[in-house]
Amino acid sequence: MPPHCDSLDGPVVTAARTALDADDVDLVLPFVPEDAEAEVRAVFTAVRPVRHLSEAAREVADRLFFENVVRLHRAGEGAPYTGLRPAGLGFGPVIPLAEQAVASGSSRAVAQYLTRVLDDELDQRMERVNALAAVKDRSTADARAHVEAMLGFQVYSHHLLQALHGPAHGHGRHQHG
Repeated sequence: MPPHCDSLDGPVVTAARTALDADDVDLVLPFVPEDAEAEVRAVFTAVRPVRHLSEAAREVADRLFFENVVRLHRAGEGAPYTGLRPAGLGFGPVIPLAEQAVASGSSRAVAQYLTRVLDDELDQRMERVNALAAVKDRSTADARAHVEAMLGFQVYSHHLLQALHGPAHGHGRHQHG
């Protein structure tokens, strides 16, 4: 799963925060499976009046709502809920590029970045296969190292293809893509 759905600055909590600030639970419902809507609505209804009591009450109420929405989102993906992660964690270069792609409507920058990474990975792995092929006849250990690198390259390529054709998000009933 994308590494930021459970962070305080990820898309799920951002939508939950927007829903609370706008007093409109419908703004967060697209982030949870349909069968979780009633639970989200119930928690939303419970936290709304508490949020106005004090700043401390607001923080606790918001946190409760965020945790429940993220928990239900993760359950919809078939993934465990392990708690909220802090904002500001590094998610690597792909998530920001993907977010920019969604905002701009063009996947070109993501495709270019991933193509460069893929080219580099395949080149490095093939160089290892070739280097080991050159010495594979020296001993059984050398031949074994070559076979491991050769099969590793093939399996890596196969897994890449599976990932390219796999589901876009999660593996449960609440999938995107």
